[in-house]
Amino acid sequence: MIFSYDWLALGAAACWASSSILSVSPARHLGAFAFSRWRMFLVALILWGITLLAGTWQSLPLSSWGMMALSGLVGIFVGDTALFAAMNRLGPRRTGVLFATHAVFGALLGVWVLGERMNLQAALGGALTVAGVMTAVLLGKRKEDDHAWEADRGHVGLGVALALVAAACQALGSFIAKPLMTADVDPMTASAVRVTAGSLAHWVIFWLGFAVAKPHQPGNFRVLAQTALNGFLGMGVGMSLVLLALKKGDVSTVAILSSVSPVLVLPLLWLYLRRPPAPGAWLGAGMTVLGTALILLR
Repeated sequence: MIFSYDWLALGAAACWASSSILSVSPARHLGAFAFSRWRMFLVALILWGITLLAGTWQSLPLSSWGMMALSGLVGIFVGDTALFAAMNRLGPRRTGVLFATHAVFGALLGVWVLGERMNLQAALGGALTVAGVMTAVLLGKRKEDDHAWEADRGHVGLGVALALVAAACQALGSFIAKPLMTADVDPMTASAVRVTAGSLAHWVIFWLGFAVAKPHQPGNFRVLAQTALNGFLGMGVGMSLVLLALKKGDVSTVAILSSVSPVLVLPLLWLYLRRPPAPGAWLGAGMTVLGTALILLR
């Protein structure tokens, strides 16, 4: 039986896939910390504008703001910053295969801590989906591919560690938010609180004068416009869809379905780089489609 929250999780994956392509240039122009800082700040302005105009900001009880802010600090401040720092070192392809492990982290948290249960078909589909994502991204590069996005920049081992930290924080942030997403909570409002918490943490680091927070290059209108579009699509819409899915869906299922974004990136890279994915990418994509179908039809 296909549930509506399944499509919401897949919609979030599509948003993240699109936003990851939009993030590469501004993230490398500004640096991971500066890019995340401006991204969160601009998205917070957009989300609070929407919630204030819609009058939905009161849907989240004040007693829940602290935990929702904690979810934002873990999942957005630490998670997103680590993700873009990893992407700057490894490129979107290798970062994607490592970040896909957030589905595994999310499933483990859901099963072990929340007592969620998956039937055999769904569990098989989840394993096939995660394996397919990793196969598609890991084998998605041809030998002749030498695009600048794929070049190593910095310590590779550190990039791997940062990508795994990002994956764990993504899963933990959703896990913290799950109990707070009651039927009456507006996901945009919840996202606004999470993003604001992450944004404030970034500005504190910047104001304290930490060197890592300084931009690599000065921003300009084009870079900030790309950053705002990337943030609204990935954090504003994508994370709101995840929170909406968590209203009814299990953390484990939502994590697995939303993890297919690296596979959805492949046709976007094909369009952008004008080179088709390698045969291994098609194999992984097929595994992902089959695994996703098994979950949807559980």
